[in-house]
Formats: sequence, structure tokens, C-alpha cells
Amino acid sequence: MRHARGYRRLNRTHEHRKALFANMAGSLIEHEQIKTTLPKAKELRPIIEKLITLAKRGDLHARRQAASQLKQDQYVAKLFDVLGARYKDRQGGYVRVLKAGFRYGDMAPMAIIEFVDRDTSAKGAADRARVEAEAADAE
Repeated sequence: MRHARGYRRLNRTHEHRKALFANMAGSLIEHEQIKTTLPKAKELRPIIEKLITLAKRGDLHARRQAASQLKQDQYVAKLFDVLGARYKDRQGGYVRVLKAGFRYGDMAPMAIIEFVDRDTSAKGAADRARVEAEAADAE
């Protein structure tokens, strides 16, 4: 029987899995699209959906709940300021998982997880800003 087996363990401990999904959720919020393995993307989807629902609520308790899960204030700020407002009228289904073939090294199934109606300029924006700042400092 499959009782109490509602999630994938991903060959990690509970603490490692919790940290993994906190990091992946933060990266998805920052870049609005990430590439990962298909099982990880499928497990990340309900976590992100619940965080967006908290952002739509927008009160202090919801902000503290999201902060306890995300661990970095910059992600919480973007979640509540940008994404919560973007999906205010949408009743769920904030992210999509697209299959993206297989990884070359081990043939693991890969997927792209992204926000519906995402901002295409958000992907890599922090990296571009850092490179431009370093170039300006070098001159």
C-alpha cells in the first residue's frame, strides 16, 4: 500500500530536501525560469504555487510564512511586490513545467519550470547587472 507516500524523496534527507527547494524556489522567483530535472520540477510546483497564494494574500503573517520558507529577503520582496500583484486575478496555475529532453551525462529527464506570463527580461538580469557594474569599476 502507498499510504503516506505523497512526495518524492529525491535520495536526500528531509533537511537537504527543504534547503534544495528553498534555493530552487528563490532562483525561480529571481529568474522566473529555471532548468532542472523533471522530478525536482514536479515537486517544486506545489511549493511555488503556495508561495504565490501567500503573496496574493499580502498580509504580514503571509510575508513571515514566506520568509521562513525562502530564507532571503530579496526573494520575499519580489514575491510580494511583483508576483503577488501580477497573479492577483488568477485562480491558480501560476507555473508550468515543460519537458526539455535528457541530460547528456546521465540521461536524466530535464524540464524547464517557468511562471505563466513571465517577464522575459528577468532571466539573468542580476548577472548582467553584476557584469556591468564590474566593467564600470574596471574602467
